[in-house]
Amino acid sequence: MSEATARALAGPSDDATRAARLRAMRLAATGLLAAMAVVYVLASLYVGKAPWLGWVRAFAEAAMVGACADWFAVTALFRRPFGLPIPHTGIIPRNKDRIGEALGDFIANNFLTAEILEGKLRQLEVARWGAGWLREPGHVAALADRLVRLVPELLALSTPQARRQFIAAITADAAAAVPAGPLAASALRAVWSEGRSQAILDRGLDLAAGYLARNQDLVRAELAGKTFRWLPRWLDNRIADKALQVLTEVTQDLRRPDHPWRERIGQAVADFIERLDTDPELRAKAEDVKRSVMSQPVLLERLSDIGAALEARLRPQTPEARQAMSDWLAAQLVRLGAWLDERGDAREIFNAWARQTIERIIAPRRHEIGRFIAGVVADWDAQSVVEKLELQVGADLQYIRINGTLVGGLVGLAIYGLSRALGL
Repeated sequence: MSEATARALAGPSDDATRAARLRAMRLAATGLLAAMAVVYVLASLYVGKAPWLGWVRAFAEAAMVGACADWFAVTALFRRPFGLPIPHTGIIPRNKDRIGEALGDFIANNFLTAEILEGKLRQLEVARWGAGWLREPGHVAALADRLVRLVPELLALSTPQARRQFIAAITADAAAAVPAGPLAASALRAVWSEGRSQAILDRGLDLAAGYLARNQDLVRAELAGKTFRWLPRWLDNRIADKALQVLTEVTQDLRRPDHPWRERIGQAVADFIERLDTDPELRAKAEDVKRSVMSQPVLLERLSDIGAALEARLRPQTPEARQAMSDWLAAQLVRLGAWLDERGDAREIFNAWARQTIERIIAPRRHEIGRFIAGVVADWDAQSVVEKLELQVGADLQYIRINGTLVGGLVGLAIYGLSRALGL
């Protein structure tokens, strides 16, 4: 079993502490058994002189039986008692693979179904939880430092070609998991709402006016080429000049806040956003556009170039550069947390992304995840697994031995009393 697996099984507590607690509990349980044996011997020696010691002997005798039975039961979970090939002992090492399969099936069918994932994600509200977590400076500093140190190590585990293929696969899965229409509608609605529509429209008019001013000859030539062929050249130019003048005046006139076209443009954009979210035909066209964009080789090339540039930034060569990158990353994460905390619309978009991505990527593959868990358990060394599991729960299992000793003694006492009462 690998060291990573051993650490995972060991958990956050120190193995040495757990081993010491296990030894102490074993000693207590065994010491109680030994004490009952001593009590039984002494009571047997002096019962002739003190008949009441018969009660004590009955208690001690039954307590030893209970202690031995429960010692056998606890030991049989992890190994064969005294190494003897007794049937139905050494349960965990003999059934390790079957336990792994059962664990994988249990997780797949009780934790990773679409219904459970959706319900838990709605309760959790990933974006709000993430925003609160990121606003804690201690969390952000530790996360940033860990990421800066971890990323170069992860990059060293794969080749550039493998990373490009991974990015392409993840991008394709994420794009396929998120419907283009509702996503675009949510993004446009967030941009267009809260009074920003007028500012966006003014910016669009600025761009249009600037384009017309810089490209008058090009626009004039395009307009002149669209008239009838039999018109004289000078008339073509007059028509083009007039059209260019009208376009310029319209862009200037539309700057008036009370212009009726502004309201119509805003309503048209709002209607388009609503259709993106609800119209099946427009949503289908959005999916076609998404698939067309994702199939373009130039997109993957650009992603690859961006990834290469990002990798170069993620490999700081000096401690100073590493610290500077960690500080920068921490600052960006804090800003992200503050932005998510302030923007309810952004949180809803992130929550929708999280739900759709998990439901469409994880839920359909839950049985593969279950088989993966079963395979990991099958690869573990049985003896190491037994040792680690015993460290986790062995100390608590010793209470079974202690309780068995005491309960056995009380049962023996009751049987002895009933026998005396019946004259047996």
